[in-house]
Amino acid sequence: NAVQVGLKKPLQTPRAKAPPKHKWYCYTGIACLTVMVLFMGFLGFLTLTEYRPDAVEPAEKGLVDVQKPYDGGTLRVLTFNTGYAGLGKNSDFIMDGGKSAKPESKELVEANIQGIQAVFEKADADIMLLQEVDKEAQRTFGTDQWTAYALQLPQYETYYAPNFKCKFVPYPLTQPIASIDAGIATYSRYDIEQSVRKSLPVPFEWPMRTANLKRCLLVSRVPIEGSEKELVLINLHLEAYDDGEGKIEQTRQLLSLLEEEYAKGNYVIAGGDFNQSFPNAKTEIKPTSEWIPGLLEELPKPWRYVYDETMPTCRLLNQPYDPESELTQHYVLDGFIVSPNVEVTQVETLNEQFAYSDHNPVVMEIELK
Repeated sequence: NAVQVGLKKPLQTPRAKAPPKHKWYCYTGIACLTVMVLFMGFLGFLTLTEYRPDAVEPAEKGLVDVQKPYDGGTLRVLTFNTGYAGLGKNSDFIMDGGKSAKPESKELVEANIQGIQAVFEKADADIMLLQEVDKEAQRTFGTDQWTAYALQLPQYETYYAPNFKCKFVPYPLTQPIASIDAGIATYSRYDIEQSVRKSLPVPFEWPMRTANLKRCLLVSRVPIEGSEKELVLINLHLEAYDDGEGKIEQTRQLLSLLEEEYAKGNYVIAGGDFNQSFPNAKTEIKPTSEWIPGLLEELPKPWRYVYDETMPTCRLLNQPYDPESELTQHYVLDGFIVSPNVEVTQVETLNEQFAYSDHNPVVMEIELK
Protein backbone atom coordinates (compact mmCIF):
# COMPACT_ATOMS: atom_id res chain seq x y z
CA ASN A 1 0.00 0.00 0.00
CA ALA A 2 1.20 3.46 -0.83
CA VAL A 3 1.84 5.64 2.15
CA GLN A 4 0.90 9.33 1.84
CA VAL A 5 3.20 11.53 3.83
CA GLY A 6 2.36 15.10 4.92
CA LEU A 7 -1.12 15.05 3.46
CA LYS A 8 -3.32 17.56 5.25
CA LYS A 9 -7.04 18.25 5.02
CA PRO A 10 -7.90 21.64 3.37
CA LEU A 11 -8.87 24.40 5.75
CA GLN A 12 -12.64 25.04 5.91
CA THR A 13 -14.40 28.29 6.91
CA PRO A 14 -16.66 27.53 9.86
CA ARG A 15 -20.35 28.16 9.06
CA ALA A 16 -22.73 29.83 11.52
CA LYS A 17 -25.02 27.38 13.09
CA ALA A 18 -28.67 27.91 12.20
CA PRO A 19 -30.85 28.34 15.23
CA PRO A 20 -32.94 25.32 15.96
CA LYS A 21 -36.34 25.28 14.34
CA HIS A 22 -38.04 25.40 17.68
CA LYS A 23 -36.51 28.87 18.30
CA TRP A 24 -38.00 30.25 15.06
CA TYR A 25 -41.36 28.92 16.11
CA CYS A 26 -40.87 30.62 19.46
CA TYR A 27 -40.07 34.02 17.88
CA THR A 28 -43.09 33.78 15.56
CA GLY A 29 -45.32 32.80 18.43
CA ILE A 30 -44.16 35.73 20.56
CA ALA A 31 -44.82 38.18 17.68
CA CYS A 32 -48.28 36.76 17.07
CA LEU A 33 -49.06 36.82 20.79
CA THR A 34 -47.92 40.46 21.03
CA VAL A 35 -50.16 41.49 18.11
CA MET A 36 -53.08 39.59 19.62
CA VAL A 37 -52.59 41.19 23.04
CA LEU A 38 -52.44 44.68 21.48
CA PHE A 39 -55.55 43.97 19.40
CA MET A 40 -57.49 42.61 22.36
CA GLY A 41 -56.34 45.55 24.45
CA PHE A 42 -57.61 47.99 21.82
CA LEU A 43 -60.89 46.08 21.54
CA GLY A 44 -61.20 46.19 25.31
CA PHE A 45 -60.60 49.94 25.24
CA LEU A 46 -63.38 50.42 22.66
CA THR A 47 -65.70 48.19 24.67
CA LEU A 48 -65.08 49.99 27.97
CA THR A 49 -65.46 53.45 26.39
CA GLU A 50 -68.39 52.58 24.09
CA TYR A 51 -71.12 55.21 23.93
CA ARG A 52 -74.16 53.64 25.60
CA PRO A 53 -76.97 56.22 25.72
CA ASP A 54 -80.16 55.65 27.67
CA ALA A 55 -83.37 54.91 25.80
CA VAL A 56 -84.51 58.48 26.53
CA GLU A 57 -82.32 61.29 27.83
CA PRO A 58 -82.35 65.12 27.70
CA ALA A 59 -80.84 66.70 24.60
CA GLU A 60 -78.03 69.21 24.99
CA LYS A 61 -79.26 72.80 24.85
CA GLY A 62 -77.45 75.74 23.27
CA LEU A 63 -76.87 79.11 24.93
CA VAL A 64 -79.93 80.94 23.52
CA ASP A 65 -83.30 80.67 25.27
CA VAL A 66 -86.10 81.85 22.97
CA GLN A 67 -89.32 82.98 24.67
CA LYS A 68 -91.30 83.74 21.50
CA PRO A 69 -94.41 81.51 21.32
CA TYR A 70 -95.59 79.88 18.10
CA ASP A 71 -98.93 81.41 17.09
CA GLY A 72 -100.01 78.51 14.86
CA GLY A 73 -99.53 80.42 11.60
CA THR A 74 -97.50 79.58 8.48
CA LEU A 75 -94.27 77.79 9.34
CA ARG A 76 -91.20 77.20 7.15
CA VAL A 77 -89.34 74.01 8.02
CA LEU A 78 -85.97 73.01 6.55
CA THR A 79 -84.25 69.63 6.66
CA PHE A 80 -80.60 69.45 5.61
CA ASN A 81 -77.97 66.74 5.98
CA THR A 82 -74.91 68.99 6.08
CA GLY A 83 -72.43 66.14 5.49
CA TYR A 84 -70.32 67.39 8.44
CA ALA A 85 -69.11 70.18 6.11
CA GLY A 86 -66.72 67.64 4.63
CA LEU A 87 -68.59 66.16 1.67
CA GLY A 88 -68.83 68.98 -0.87
CA LYS A 89 -68.78 68.79 -4.65
CA ASN A 90 -65.10 67.80 -4.87
CA SER A 91 -65.40 64.96 -2.35
CA ASP A 92 -65.85 61.23 -2.52
CA PHE A 93 -66.27 58.71 0.32
CA ILE A 94 -64.79 55.28 0.81
CA MET A 95 -68.08 53.68 1.94
CA ASP A 96 -69.69 54.71 -1.37
CA GLY A 97 -66.88 53.38 -3.56
CA GLY A 98 -64.64 56.46 -3.35
CA LYS A 99 -61.15 56.74 -1.90
CA SER A 100 -61.38 59.25 0.95
CA ALA A 101 -62.59 59.00 4.53
CA LYS A 102 -61.90 62.58 5.60
CA PRO A 103 -61.82 66.04 4.00
CA GLU A 104 -58.44 67.25 2.80
CA SER A 105 -58.00 70.32 5.00
CA LYS A 106 -59.48 72.49 7.72
CA GLU A 107 -59.71 75.34 5.20
CA LEU A 108 -62.02 73.21 3.04
CA VAL A 109 -64.24 72.40 6.03
CA GLU A 110 -64.47 76.06 7.01
CA ALA A 111 -65.35 77.05 3.44
CA ASN A 112 -68.15 74.46 3.43
CA ILE A 113 -69.42 75.77 6.79
CA GLN A 114 -69.66 79.26 5.31
CA GLY A 115 -71.51 77.89 2.29
CA ILE A 116 -73.96 76.02 4.53
CA GLN A 117 -74.55 79.19 6.54
CA ALA A 118 -75.38 81.00 3.28
CA VAL A 119 -77.99 78.31 2.60
CA PHE A 120 -79.58 79.04 5.99
CA GLU A 121 -79.88 82.71 5.12
CA LYS A 122 -81.43 81.95 1.74
CA ALA A 123 -83.90 79.40 3.12
CA ASP A 124 -85.07 81.73 5.91
CA ALA A 125 -86.73 78.83 7.75
CA ASP A 126 -88.42 79.05 11.16
CA ILE A 127 -87.38 75.50 12.04
CA MET A 128 -84.19 73.79 10.87
CA LEU A 129 -83.56 70.06 11.25
CA LEU A 130 -79.89 69.33 10.57
CA GLN A 131 -78.10 66.00 10.32
CA GLU A 132 -74.39 65.07 10.30
CA VAL A 133 -73.26 68.00 12.42
CA ASP A 134 -69.78 67.60 13.93
CA LYS A 135 -69.40 68.92 17.43
CA GLU A 136 -65.87 67.68 18.08
CA ALA A 137 -64.29 65.37 15.53
CA GLN A 138 -60.77 64.76 14.27
CA ARG A 139 -62.12 64.14 10.76
CA THR A 140 -63.10 67.82 10.54
CA PHE A 141 -60.13 69.15 12.50
CA GLY A 142 -62.08 69.85 15.69
CA THR A 143 -64.54 72.35 14.18
CA ASP A 144 -67.59 72.80 16.44
CA GLN A 145 -70.21 73.11 13.74
CA TRP A 146 -73.20 73.05 16.11
CA THR A 147 -71.88 76.17 17.86
CA ALA A 148 -70.74 77.82 14.61
CA TYR A 149 -74.27 77.61 13.21
CA ALA A 150 -75.75 78.80 16.52
CA LEU A 151 -73.52 81.89 16.53
CA GLN A 152 -74.81 82.76 13.07
CA LEU A 153 -78.40 82.24 14.26
CA PRO A 154 -78.65 84.13 17.57
CA GLN A 155 -82.45 84.34 17.31
CA TYR A 156 -82.77 80.52 17.28
CA GLU A 157 -82.98 78.14 20.20
CA THR A 158 -81.02 74.96 19.50
CA TYR A 159 -80.70 71.40 20.80
CA TYR A 160 -78.18 68.68 19.93
CA ALA A 161 -78.24 64.88 20.20
CA PRO A 162 -75.15 62.76 19.41
CA ASN A 163 -75.48 59.69 17.23
CA PHE A 164 -71.80 59.01 16.45
CA LYS A 165 -69.60 59.17 19.52
CA CYS A 166 -66.40 57.18 19.86
CA LYS A 167 -62.92 57.66 21.35
CA PHE A 168 -61.28 56.18 18.27
CA VAL A 169 -62.88 54.87 15.08
CA PRO A 170 -60.23 52.61 13.48
CA TYR A 171 -61.85 52.54 10.05
CA PRO A 172 -60.44 52.79 7.43
CA LEU A 173 -57.03 51.49 8.50
CA THR A 174 -55.14 53.78 6.12
CA GLN A 175 -56.84 57.00 7.31
CA PRO A 176 -58.92 56.25 10.43
CA ILE A 177 -61.77 58.56 11.37
CA ALA A 178 -60.36 58.56 14.94
CA SER A 179 -62.08 60.52 17.74
CA ILE A 180 -65.58 61.76 16.97
CA ASP A 181 -68.65 63.45 18.49
CA ALA A 182 -71.27 64.11 15.81
CA GLY A 183 -75.05 64.11 15.67
CA ILE A 184 -78.28 65.88 14.77
CA ALA A 185 -79.32 69.40 15.73
CA THR A 186 -82.62 71.29 15.74
CA TYR A 187 -82.86 75.10 15.55
CA SER A 188 -86.09 77.01 16.21
CA ARG A 189 -87.20 80.65 16.10
CA TYR A 190 -89.90 79.67 18.59
CA ASP A 191 -89.74 78.48 22.15
CA ILE A 192 -88.92 74.79 22.59
CA GLU A 193 -90.37 73.65 25.88
CA GLN A 194 -88.61 70.28 25.92
CA SER A 195 -86.18 68.34 23.73
CA VAL A 196 -85.09 64.74 24.29
CA ARG A 197 -82.90 62.16 22.59
CA LYS A 198 -84.69 58.86 21.90
CA SER A 199 -82.47 55.92 21.01
CA LEU A 200 -83.22 53.80 17.94
CA PRO A 201 -82.39 50.09 17.53
CA VAL A 202 -78.71 49.38 16.75
CA PRO A 203 -78.41 46.73 14.02
CA PHE A 204 -74.74 45.91 14.66
CA GLU A 205 -73.37 43.30 17.07
CA TRP A 206 -70.22 43.44 19.18
CA PRO A 207 -67.47 44.27 18.29
CA MET A 208 -68.70 46.24 15.23
CA ARG A 209 -71.14 48.08 17.47
CA THR A 210 -68.42 49.64 19.65
CA ALA A 211 -67.20 52.09 16.99
CA ASN A 212 -70.42 52.48 15.02
CA LEU A 213 -73.26 54.98 14.99
CA LYS A 214 -75.98 54.89 17.64
CA ARG A 215 -78.91 56.36 15.72
CA CYS A 216 -81.59 58.38 17.49
CA LEU A 217 -84.55 60.71 17.18
CA LEU A 218 -84.32 64.28 18.47
CA VAL A 219 -87.85 65.03 19.69
CA SER A 220 -88.65 68.69 20.42
CA ARG A 221 -91.92 70.14 21.73
CA VAL A 222 -93.04 73.61 20.67
CA PRO A 223 -96.00 75.07 22.63
CA ILE A 224 -98.81 76.59 20.58
CA GLU A 225 -100.13 79.94 21.78
CA GLY A 226 -103.67 79.69 23.14
CA SER A 227 -103.78 75.89 22.86
CA GLU A 228 -103.05 72.88 25.05
CA LYS A 229 -101.76 71.04 21.99
CA GLU A 230 -98.11 70.99 20.97
CA LEU A 231 -96.17 71.00 17.73
CA VAL A 232 -93.89 67.94 17.98
CA LEU A 233 -90.74 68.12 15.83
CA ILE A 234 -88.83 64.89 15.18
CA ASN A 235 -85.35 65.22 13.69
CA LEU A 236 -84.04 61.93 12.26
CA HIS A 237 -81.15 60.30 10.44
CA LEU A 238 -81.85 56.60 9.87
CA GLU A 239 -79.36 53.79 9.25
CA ALA A 240 -77.36 53.77 6.02
CA TYR A 241 -74.88 50.89 5.78
CA ASP A 242 -76.76 48.00 7.37
CA ASP A 243 -78.37 45.01 5.65
CA GLY A 244 -81.74 46.79 5.58
CA GLU A 245 -83.25 45.31 8.74
CA GLY A 246 -81.95 48.19 10.87
CA LYS A 247 -83.69 50.82 8.76
CA ILE A 248 -86.93 48.84 8.89
CA GLU A 249 -86.89 48.55 12.69
CA GLN A 250 -85.94 52.20 13.12
CA THR A 251 -88.71 53.31 10.75
CA ARG A 252 -91.28 51.26 12.65
CA GLN A 253 -90.25 52.84 15.94
CA LEU A 254 -90.53 56.27 14.32
CA LEU A 255 -94.04 55.54 13.01
CA SER A 256 -95.11 54.27 16.42
CA LEU A 257 -94.00 57.55 18.01
CA LEU A 258 -95.84 59.56 15.35
CA GLU A 259 -99.09 57.70 16.02
CA GLU A 260 -98.66 58.09 19.77
CA GLU A 261 -98.23 61.87 19.56
CA TYR A 262 -101.08 62.31 17.09
CA ALA A 263 -103.38 60.30 19.35
CA LYS A 264 -102.75 62.95 22.02
CA GLY A 265 -104.10 65.59 19.62
CA ASN A 266 -100.67 67.06 18.82
CA TYR A 267 -99.42 68.28 15.45
CA VAL A 268 -96.44 66.19 14.29
CA ILE A 269 -93.65 66.85 11.80
CA ALA A 270 -90.83 64.34 11.30
CA GLY A 271 -88.03 65.38 8.97
CA GLY A 272 -84.54 64.37 8.00
CA ASP A 273 -82.46 61.88 6.08
CA PHE A 274 -84.42 58.61 5.84
CA ASN A 275 -81.67 56.84 3.85
CA GLN A 276 -84.53 55.21 1.95
CA SER A 277 -86.32 56.21 -1.22
CA PHE A 278 -89.80 57.67 -0.96
CA PRO A 279 -92.63 55.74 -2.60
CA ASN A 280 -93.23 56.97 -6.16
CA ALA A 281 -90.04 59.05 -6.18
CA LYS A 282 -88.68 59.21 -9.73
CA THR A 283 -85.19 57.87 -9.08
CA GLU A 284 -83.37 55.60 -11.52
CA ILE A 285 -81.00 53.24 -9.69
CA LYS A 286 -78.14 52.51 -12.08
CA PRO A 287 -76.36 49.14 -12.29
CA THR A 288 -73.10 50.91 -11.39
CA SER A 289 -74.42 52.11 -8.01
CA GLU A 290 -72.18 51.16 -5.09
CA TRP A 291 -74.96 51.79 -2.57
CA ILE A 292 -78.66 51.12 -3.10
CA PRO A 293 -81.26 52.49 -0.65
CA GLY A 294 -84.29 50.61 0.51
CA LEU A 295 -87.86 51.75 -0.13
CA LEU A 296 -90.03 53.38 2.53
CA GLU A 297 -93.29 51.61 3.26
CA GLU A 298 -96.56 53.28 2.38
CA LEU A 299 -98.04 55.27 5.28
CA PRO A 300 -101.52 54.59 6.64
CA LYS A 301 -103.92 57.22 5.31
CA PRO A 302 -104.32 60.11 5.90
CA TRP A 303 -100.65 60.34 6.99
CA ARG A 304 -98.38 61.49 4.20
CA TYR A 305 -94.79 61.78 3.08
CA VAL A 306 -93.77 65.23 1.91
CA TYR A 307 -90.91 65.52 -0.59
CA ASP A 308 -90.02 67.14 -3.89
CA GLU A 309 -89.85 64.47 -6.57
CA THR A 310 -88.53 66.89 -9.20
CA MET A 311 -85.09 67.37 -7.64
CA PRO A 312 -82.60 64.86 -6.12
CA THR A 313 -81.71 65.37 -2.46
CA CYS A 314 -78.61 63.15 -2.32
CA ARG A 315 -75.79 61.90 -4.52
CA LEU A 316 -73.55 58.84 -4.45
CA LEU A 317 -70.04 59.68 -3.20
CA ASN A 318 -68.19 57.32 -5.51
CA GLN A 319 -66.42 60.27 -7.14
CA PRO A 320 -66.32 64.10 -7.06
CA TYR A 321 -69.62 65.48 -8.31
CA ASP A 322 -70.07 65.42 -12.07
CA PRO A 323 -73.73 65.65 -13.14
CA GLU A 324 -72.81 64.57 -16.70
CA SER A 325 -70.98 61.41 -15.68
CA GLU A 326 -72.62 58.03 -16.26
CA LEU A 327 -71.28 56.97 -12.86
CA THR A 328 -73.18 59.72 -11.02
CA GLN A 329 -76.15 58.41 -9.03
CA HIS A 330 -78.89 60.60 -7.54
CA TYR A 331 -81.45 59.73 -4.84
CA VAL A 332 -84.48 61.28 -3.12
CA LEU A 333 -83.87 60.40 0.54
CA ASP A 334 -84.65 63.63 2.41
CA GLY A 335 -88.08 64.94 3.30
CA PHE A 336 -90.85 64.84 5.88
CA ILE A 337 -93.76 62.94 7.36
CA VAL A 338 -96.67 65.09 8.58
CA SER A 339 -99.68 64.18 10.67
CA PRO A 340 -103.19 64.47 9.16
CA ASN A 341 -103.87 67.73 11.04
CA VAL A 342 -100.96 69.50 9.29
CA GLU A 343 -101.64 71.13 5.93
CA VAL A 344 -98.68 71.40 3.54
CA THR A 345 -98.80 74.44 1.27
CA GLN A 346 -95.40 74.06 -0.41
CA VAL A 347 -92.35 71.79 -0.59
CA GLU A 348 -89.16 72.44 -2.54
CA THR A 349 -85.69 70.94 -2.77
CA LEU A 350 -83.17 73.77 -3.05
CA ASN A 351 -80.80 73.01 -5.91
CA GLU A 352 -77.42 73.75 -4.32
CA GLN A 353 -75.77 71.33 -6.79
CA PHE A 354 -74.17 69.52 -3.85
CA ALA A 355 -71.67 72.36 -3.45
CA TYR A 356 -71.17 72.06 0.32
CA SER A 357 -72.67 68.66 1.15
CA ASP A 358 -73.64 65.43 -0.58
CA HIS A 359 -77.26 66.41 0.16
CA ASN A 360 -79.51 69.23 -1.01
CA PRO A 361 -81.74 70.95 1.57
CA VAL A 362 -85.52 70.56 1.46
CA VAL A 363 -87.90 73.33 2.61
CA MET A 364 -91.58 72.84 3.45
CA GLU A 365 -94.27 75.36 4.35
CA ILE A 366 -97.16 74.24 6.57
CA GLU A 367 -100.21 75.51 8.37
CA LEU A 368 -102.09 73.87 11.21
CA LYS A 369 -105.59 72.66 10.46
